[in-house]
Amino acid sequence: MKRTMMIITDLDGTLLDSRTYSFKEAASALDLIKRAELPLILCSSKTRAELEVFRERLHNQHPFISENGGGIFIPEGYFPFPVEGGTRNGYRVISLGMPYARIREQFTRLRDKLQIPVTGFGDMTPAEVAELTGLTFDEAVLAKQRDYGEPFVFPGAPDERLLLAIEAAGLRWTQGRLFHIMGNHHKGKAVAVLRQLVERAKGPVTLVGLGDGLNDLPFLLAVDRPVLIRKEDGSHDPRINIPGLYRTQKVGPAGWNEAVLKLLETNTSVR
Repeated sequence: MKRTMMIITDLDGTLLDSRTYSFKEAASALDLIKRAELPLILCSSKTRAELEVFRERLHNQHPFISENGGGIFIPEGYFPFPVEGGTRNGYRVISLGMPYARIREQFTRLRDKLQIPVTGFGDMTPAEVAELTGLTFDEAVLAKQRDYGEPFVFPGAPDERLLLAIEAAGLRWTQGRLFHIMGNHHKGKAVAVLRQLVERAKGPVTLVGLGDGLNDLPFLLAVDRPVLIRKEDGSHDPRINIPGLYRTQKVGPAGWNEAVLKLLETNTSVR
């Protein structure tokens, strides 16, 4: 019996160019995925509102994972059985993360206690978020619509006291393009939950995971074929070194294209 392949991908710096947010260089692999009817699951630090924009651009109708695994959004009727969770905007929502209001409260409490001048998205206007990230103003508005976590920046070098305090408070932090504070969730947990649902519906699947940074490590550990995308400066994140890891030669979406084409063209046991 052939196993279905499911592709889980980070966005920024992986499927999307880190500066232009374009996936043009991944077009040939995206076309092959579409023709093969393989599920492509977006798994990002981005918000639900941001991810809906990219799902539309990619003509993607599959579930997606927001805010570093905080929420799993499953289109109503996607699975042939009921899925537990809340209902929102046509999705069944499995919330693994702590609500944003509580995260924001903890973030401000810790920074005030330690007197560390970090700045979160909740402190910024959309224009300031746009300037920091390179997003347009409208995209920055969507990036501020947080459900499960708070991106933040240090004024200079990262202050380890805050990171240790986050852990001591029973919370988590991770780092993509920005630092993030969140509850006890991560991308790996969300991928494991989604895998169980997919296998219940379709039988065994082979999971391919593509990412480029530390916040992707938990889900790269949870997949069968992990791929680490080369960064714009030519490096691979040195904190990610796991068995069976494929490191791309090319950067960003070109590297994504390289890896997916290689996996699909050489894998004859997966439809």
